[in-house]
Amino acid sequence: QVQLVESGGGLVQAGGSLRLTCAASGRTFSASAMGWFRQAPGQEREFVAAISWSRGRTYYTASVQGQFVISRDIAKNTMYLQMNSLKPDDTAVYYCARSGKYYISMSSYNGISDYDYWGQGTQVTVSS
Repeated sequence: QVQLVESGGGLVQAGGSLRLTCAASGRTFSASAMGWFRQAPGQEREFVAAISWSRGRTYYTASVQGQFVISRDIAKNTMYLQMNSLKPDDTAVYYCARSGKYYISMSSYNGISDYDYWGQGTQVTVSS
């Protein structure tokens, strides 16, 4: 069983930064990739970024490319999302997720169905 716990959310002014953390635990944690998703009120959950666990390859949705940075620390079983230049449109609950699927292309890790374990989410609110 895998447990994922997000932290680091909060209220920030537009232009500010936040760093989200996703701590993974379990008897023997493993993953092919980890991802971040977000869900704004009244909207569907959407893909934000993914990282391959062993090699650290990354993939971002176009709207956050150059603004967010995903990273991981294998020794700590922890994933991060550094969010810079935040905008009110970035307001959402952010979820981390684990994938056990293996894809050649990182762009394939952009679907909800590609992930089998999810955290409870952390709220990010960006004020204008």
